[in-house]
Amino acid sequence: MINGFIVIDKPAGITSHDVVSRVRRILGTRKVGHTGTLDPFATGVLPVAVNDATKAIPFLDEGVKCYEAVMQLGVATDTLDMTGMIVCEADWQSVTQERIESLFKRFTGHLTQIPPMYSAIKCDGQPLYKLARKGQVVARKTRDITVYSLELLSFVPPFSEFRVVCSRGTYVRTLADDIGTVLGCGAALKELRRTASGPFRISTSSTLDTLEEAVRLGTLGTLTVSPCAALAHLPEVMLSAAGMIHVRHGRSPGWQDVAVATPSKYEENAFVRLTFNGDLIAVAQCVACANAESRIILKRVFI
Repeated sequence: MINGFIVIDKPAGITSHDVVSRVRRILGTRKVGHTGTLDPFATGVLPVAVNDATKAIPFLDEGVKCYEAVMQLGVATDTLDMTGMIVCEADWQSVTQERIESLFKRFTGHLTQIPPMYSAIKCDGQPLYKLARKGQVVARKTRDITVYSLELLSFVPPFSEFRVVCSRGTYVRTLADDIGTVLGCGAALKELRRTASGPFRISTSSTLDTLEEAVRLGTLGTLTVSPCAALAHLPEVMLSAAGMIHVRHGRSPGWQDVAVATPSKYEENAFVRLTFNGDLIAVAQCVACANAESRIILKRVFI
């Protein structure tokens, strides 16, 4: 039975949920989930967790994401991309490459965004996109985001292709719309492709057809990222055989159950990977204790 992450190169025209449904059918298992929803028109990296890997999702580090996008100048839409209804058009011909590159510098660093109405964020239990489809517009709280880099890849008016490295929760559609507003001509996304999400990269992704072929050939393991590898950002604590048995029975191990470790080596309240023979056994937390060394508290067991 497969337990791990598969990086799907999501095609355009289907939802992230559609991808999960297709993976369930291909693998013949119901326990499948995804992280980092992509819009239907977007493509690229969609990490899909299968079976016990779903337990690792809350501990992933997907704080940094990378996208390549194309925005069309001179137009604004209700969805902030070209799948929506055009609400405004304006002359874009005075916009130069130099002006865009200069403006990109202003949109780099710590910023605030107002999430779009066409998004899955909920208001009183209702997804915003459902309210938007009814013609409703509600107030949304601004979000703090970080754009680590914003690079113009090409400028063939009225289209600007760019690469953005940003924090989790950044809406590239909103970024394009905000840039268009400052330019005075409007802008909407025409294409969006995610090339990285935390440890998951487009270079190691697979199409749904490739996944289906791997199942047929029995080579599914070559496409799978283990939960231990996916959580490589967490410090590793190697258990002894006795420690592994304690965890298997749901008991938090003590430092005497660790193969090689010094309690002071780990930050207080830090999450760690508990491993045995290279396999992920559990995710735990090093909890500080008054007048004593920290304790290892189990958070999620994988065996």
